[in-house]
This record gives sequence, structure tokens and C-alpha cells, in this order.
Amino acid sequence: MKYHIHKAVVIGSGTMGAAIAAHLANIGVPVTLLDIVPNDSPDKNKIVKEGWDRCLKARPANLMAKDLETFVTLGNLEDDFGAVAEADWICEAIIENLKIKQDLMTRIDEVRKPNAIVTTNTSGIPVYSIAEGRSKGFKQHFLGTHFFNPPRYLKLLEIIPTADTSKEVVEFFTHFGEYRLGKGIVLCKDTPNFIGNRVAFGTGAFAMDFILENDYTIDEVDTVTGPLMGRPKTATFRLIDLVGVDVWHHVGANLALLIPHDKLGQKYLAAEKPKKLMDTLLERKWLGNKTKVGFYKEVRKDDGSKEFYSLDLKTLEHVPPTKPRFDSVKATKDLEGLGERLKVMLEADDKAAKLVQALTYQSFQYASSIIPEVADTPKPIDDAVRWGFMHEAGPFEIWDMLGVKKTVKRMKAEGYPPANWVDEMLKAGVKTFYQYKGGNKVGVYDVTQNKYVKFKASKDFVFLKDLRGTKKEVSKNAGASLFDIGDGVGLVEFHTKLNTLDDDISTMVVEAMDRLQTDFDGLVVGNEGEHFSAGANLFMVVVAAQQGMWDQLEMAVRKLQDMNMRMRYSPKPVVVAPVGYAFGGGCEITMHAPRVVAAAETYIGLVELGAGVIPAGGGTKEMMRRIINPPMKTDSAEAFPFIQRAFLQIGQAKVATSAEEARGMGILTPADRVVVNRDHLLTEAKKEVLHMISSGYKPPAPELIYAPGRDMYGAMKIGAWSFKEGRYISEYDAHIASKLAYVMAGGCLSKPTWVSEQYILDLEREAFLSLCGEEKTQARMWSLLQTGKPLRN
Repeated sequence: MKYHIHKAVVIGSGTMGAAIAAHLANIGVPVTLLDIVPNDSPDKNKIVKEGWDRCLKARPANLMAKDLETFVTLGNLEDDFGAVAEADWICEAIIENLKIKQDLMTRIDEVRKPNAIVTTNTSGIPVYSIAEGRSKGFKQHFLGTHFFNPPRYLKLLEIIPTADTSKEVVEFFTHFGEYRLGKGIVLCKDTPNFIGNRVAFGTGAFAMDFILENDYTIDEVDTVTGPLMGRPKTATFRLIDLVGVDVWHHVGANLALLIPHDKLGQKYLAAEKPKKLMDTLLERKWLGNKTKVGFYKEVRKDDGSKEFYSLDLKTLEHVPPTKPRFDSVKATKDLEGLGERLKVMLEADDKAAKLVQALTYQSFQYASSIIPEVADTPKPIDDAVRWGFMHEAGPFEIWDMLGVKKTVKRMKAEGYPPANWVDEMLKAGVKTFYQYKGGNKVGVYDVTQNKYVKFKASKDFVFLKDLRGTKKEVSKNAGASLFDIGDGVGLVEFHTKLNTLDDDISTMVVEAMDRLQTDFDGLVVGNEGEHFSAGANLFMVVVAAQQGMWDQLEMAVRKLQDMNMRMRYSPKPVVVAPVGYAFGGGCEITMHAPRVVAAAETYIGLVELGAGVIPAGGGTKEMMRRIINPPMKTDSAEAFPFIQRAFLQIGQAKVATSAEEARGMGILTPADRVVVNRDHLLTEAKKEVLHMISSGYKPPAPELIYAPGRDMYGAMKIGAWSFKEGRYISEYDAHIASKLAYVMAGGCLSKPTWVSEQYILDLEREAFLSLCGEEKTQARMWSLLQTGKPLRN
């Protein structure tokens, strides 16, 4: 390949620059982070050190694992500019000042390798202007790469080529962005604020004006504009506090100067009431989360707990939170589909409904008004809104859900007429913005061509939505499905709520393992949902325990154990593909897979202690096998540090906050793979199965487990007692810990012994059932079910 990125340089160690460097470290690219030399310090790297330190302390974490920090080298623009000459990608993320950026590009142009790609992370300056005066080769390798903050978590990457950018460079970086950085790529025209921020502020400015003009409170707005409307829980004002009031104001003010032609945007960006409000907040230095006061203020209650007071938009004083109640919102409570919820809100007539109506119709109006200026089709706008702001759907996708023609009529009646091209589209007999086949989008309306354009087919990709209801869905029950995903590979998908494990799922996995012997060459266990599995169905467990259904409960645990062991020793390859939550039983299934292909954003761990039990699906056994076994195969090895590590990891219900962190905890192995782009997860899992088949896969030999015996059991109990005495854990926590210690010690063994896996599994099951019979364990389970929070009784 003509282009590759083996070394990178990021210039600018502010919030974005440092976080981009961290994300390069996440994907294993060595990166040098550079910044200017300070005027007031003998330490030339003071500025870059401070920027990187802020990046490391930020939460949520920018790095997927602490060990990845070694990929990052810090330097300054005087002594370390030589790194630019060696880099394959140079990313500029400095102050938004055209002259300073142009001067930097002059220096880069003088030293860059001929094939080095140079990009700017500007959010407001025209990309082409930053490269003015540069060499032809520089311009051919120059483009905009606009990341959204934080780059690790937000999927959107806007790529902005100029008229001079080489087609090959655009194609390469689009592929690199999707496959290596894990991004959703939106190719943008070089227009003000590109697409994501243009839509956000064109609609956000209207929202602020409407809210103030109609006397909404912050609590009312954030109750309505979050998940109800398919948006994150940060809703409106929590989002501004998160981004920063100063940043929000700067981007909006900058946009207003750049779009004098945009009458809809100008009307609200220049509105007096929002301007006065934002100026007051800036004057008081109420900048949001960074100053702990903005539209919300963090207040400590008498008991030491936190509470967030909201700003009274009339008095500009922070007041205790309220819980607004609206009949329209209540009517949507049991509706899961976004379109169905919005239909209810658009037909209702209370204060909440009027806010939803205004925001919905104006977002449709504004989004349609900037086509074809920013994009020729609705798709880039919808993608930018979903990926950049974590909305469930973009404006045109929602418009299709509601019915385009019907909605246009309502919009005009309410004073939000869409762009003329929408009327022309409808007159031509085109009823939706997207073309559909079997409920799936296959094309999109192109305004410049006045017709649908087909999406490029991805032949090698696995999309379960394309297989549901077809002959490829070979078996299905209430909890899971088995698919034939081609090339001799089957796939088991869970589809209970949060993919909690129940008898239906166990039955389907067993059926899949049976069919693996005759119908398939390999198997994937995974899904296209947000989470892999939140663990066992606690409701079923606690009800069975309280009704004394011990035989059924024992059978369910044994079935999970047997299923996991069958996967572990399957003669044909099985790959598990976790994503999101993989807690408890979900973690245990993952650890028993011969190979794991995990999404980078996998949050995985054995959390059973929080529910008052211990891992009993083989989780305790696997931690012993993975953490304690390896060192104990060395003569005269000291067991205690490794036993302590496994004991604490299970006992403290530790959860890895990324797949890479899970590898460090022993949940994933060095052979397991991590996929940064979640959309590629099942495709890569299938590829792994095919690779294992072609490599002549064979199952591992049965492994004995090191059980340290009763002396170590005593040591673990003393450790739990000391934690109890120090009031780090409750008395009942210590009781559960003693049960865990008994299992890990191997029961009543008089000396260290290598025992079978089944021996430990039997101890796990016995301890689990014993704990399920205790009132305090049942109380913990009910607490998790009713409040979502662990009870420390």
C-alpha cells in the first residue's frame, strides 16, 4: 500500500490534541505529542506535560488501559520537531487562529516525508485556507479530520478534503479512520462548522431561544429532551455543562460570523435573550462541569451526598431540583420505539408536548435547509447526529418514522416549513428520504440528482438484521436465535432484556453446539445490541430461591457450567464476541470461549458479590486457572500474591472498563482480539472462526487447577476479616468472602493439590446455592432488581 500510519505526531496538547494522541495509543500507533515552549519555565516540556496529565486524569478515561501510555512520547516544538519528519500522519490540534496554523504548516511542509499525511482538527476555520501557500505535494496530502470529544468514545470523524486533496489520500484515511480508529466516517464539504456542529448549533440556538421565550425551567427541559426524544441522558443543559459553557458560546459565536447567508441559523444565533444569558454565565465564570457550576451546581447535602441544583432562568440563582410531571410523558412510558413515543408527543397538547413539537419540527426544517450546501443527501447529516451526539436517530430517519408527507403538513401549520426540495421530492412521488427493502435502508434520496442512490453493498459484512425472518435464521425461541452467517459458520444471538441469561438462551446454545457437530464448521456467540449480557436473570434466581425450587436452581447452574465447558473443549472453533456489558454469567461465557473477539468498549467482570453470591458458571475456576495456575507450574513458586490477586478481583467485583483492561485482568488472553469499530465486531468474529479452521484448530488439553488447601483458606479468611474490621466491607460481605475462599482453597484439602476443573465447579455450585438460601443475599438481589444499585447489608 502506498500509505500507512506506523508513526504519528499530534501538535497541540489541549483537550482535543491530547485525547487524539491517547486514542492513537489505544490502537497501538506510537505517537509524539508536541506543544510550544513556555515563556515562564525552564522546563521546555511544561505545557505538553500539563496537557497530557490533564488527559490522563480525565473521566471517562481517554486511555483504554494504563499500559498503553508507553505509546506516547512528549516533546516541544523547538527540540523535538524532528519527529514530524519521521511521522506518517501529522495532526494539528492547536489554537483556532488562522495565521498561527498557517505558520505551523509552513514548518511542517519543509520537513514532512513525501507521503506523510497532514490534517487539521479545526472545527471552524475553512480547511482550504490553512493550506494556502503550501507546496503542491503538501496540498495533495492535506485534509481536515474533525474528531468529536472525547475521541475514544464518540464515533463521529468528519473528514474534509479540499479541492487539492488526492483521491487516494481521502480513500486511505477513510479506511484508516473506520478500520483502525474505529470511527463512523462522514465525508464533508468544506463548509462552516462542517455538518455535526452546524446542525447542533442551528437547532441548539433555536432551542435556547424557544425555551427562554416560553418560560421553561431547566428541569422541565432536561426531563423531556433526553431519552424520551432518543437523545442521551445529558439532554440539553447537562450537555452544555459537559461541553463547557465557554466552548458552546465560542462555537456558536464563530458559526454566526461564518454563515451570513443562513437566515434560519442567524435568526436564533443572534437572539437577544440567549445572548444575555450566556454572557452572564461567562462573566460569572459559571462554565459547567469544569468549574462545578453552570446550568447546574454541585451541592453537598448534610449527609455528604451530592445533589445538583439547577439554574432558575429568571432569577439566575441555583435552586433545588424538581421532578416535573407531564401527562404526555407518562403516556409514552411503556413505548420502546422512538417513532411511537414521538407520535404520542406530537399529538398531545401539554407544555412538554409543545416543546417536543417545536424542537422536532424545527430540526427537520433546519436540516432540510442546509441540503445541498453541506451534503447532497440526508445520510451524512443523520450519521453525524447519531455518531457525534449519540442520538438514537438523525432528523431524516425520524422524519421517515413519522411519515414525511403528514409531517410536512404539520410543520407548515406550525410555522416551520421545510426546504423547497422536500416538496418537490413528494410531488415526484418519492415518499421517504430513504429507500427501504424489508425494513432495512438500501438507498437515500439525492437532492442533486432528484432520485434515490443505492448504498454500496458490503458483501463480506455480517448484518443480522438482514437475516432475521429468512431461511438463514435456522432456529429461534423467546431468548435467542441461531443464524447461518455463511461459509460454514453459525451464530447464536441473545435477545432477552439486557441479554440476561435464562433457560431459553441455554437451550439455544446447547442446540447450536449440537448442530456444530453436523451443520457448521465453527460458531460465533454475539449480537448487534448494545450489550453482550448483563449476566443471570436475577428475578428468576431470587424467586426460585424464595420458593424453595432448589432442584431447578441447581439444574440451571449446572446447565450453565456444562454449556461453558462444552464450548471450552469444543472440537470445532467457538468465538465469543462481547460488547458493552458482559457481567457475571456474560463474563463467564466469554472466558470459556476458545477465542474471544471483543469490542474495545467492553465492560466486563465477575460482579456476583454485589448480588450476594459468588461466580458459579465457572468464573471462579477460570480466575484460578488463569491467574494462579501459571506461576504455580514453577517449582517453589510462592502462591499467596496470585491467590490474593484472584481473591480480591472476584471479591471486589472488579469490572474492566475496556477490553484491553480486561486483558490485563486475565479475563481476555494474549490470543484474544480487540476490535475498535463495534460495527465490525461480528464480521471480525466470523473471520476469526475461519482463520482458526484454516489453521487446523484443536481444543486444549484438560487442565488441572491449583487448589492451595486449608492453610490458604485461613489466610484468605483473615484477609476478609481485616477488611471487615477496617469497615471496608460489611459483616455479610465477609461471610460471602469466606464462601469464596473455601472454593478457591479447594474446600477442606489438607495440603495444596492439583484438582480437576469439575471439582472446583462442584464447589462453586454448592456455595452459590447455599448463599441463595440466605435472606441477605435475597435482599441484595431484590435491591439490584428494584433500584439497579447494590445493597451493602
